[in-house]
Amino acid sequence: MPNCPKCQKPVYFAERKTSLGKDWHSACLRCEKCNKTLTPGSHAEHEGKPYCHNPCYSALYGPGGFGRGGAESYVYKK
Repeated sequence: MPNCPKCQKPVYFAERKTSLGKDWHSACLRCEKCNKTLTPGSHAEHEGKPYCHNPCYSALYGPGGFGRGGAESYVYKK
């Protein structure tokens, strides 16, 4: 029986959510930044951790200026 990558407890078949090639508890499949509950296939992944598409993944790992608006949306890298 596989273990959940978040809590390391066994995942039983009835409570299994498969995403990112692993089996999760439905309560453990949450965004790493905002803790929003995610559904399999409707989220992004970075270094094996799930993130909601908008706004967390876009703000953290998307191109500078993506969907945030205001003065902070233009990040100039030196």
